[in-house]
Amino acid sequence: MEQQVQVLPDEDGVRVIVCAGEFDQDTLGPLKTASTKAAYDPGVRRIVLDITAVTFADSVTLSLMLHLLRTGRLVLAGPVPPRLDRLLDLTETRDLFPTADGIEAARIL
Repeated sequence: MEQQVQVLPDEDGVRVIVCAGEFDQDTLGPLKTASTKAAYDPGVRRIVLDITAVTFADSVTLSLMLHLLRTGRLVLAGPVPPRLDRLLDLTETRDLFPTADGIEAARIL
């Protein structure tokens, strides 16, 4: 699957970043750019990262997710795909991330 990052229009201060495909140190650029813009935008009160179509993520991706988590505004829109779930379990970071079932639920979490 080709990697895709799509930023949906903000609604009520919520920015949704939809991720699909594989994310590693060589392909993280578009996600890092979108995430950084969201993290530093004072009008964004919540960052929703839709991870349902992520087929692979490495430690660099996890590091970016942890950086977003530190903003206090990150919510993952799941369900969490198996390979990302395994990474979160192996690194014992699964419980750190607020996760909602789908984008709409994440908007209000």
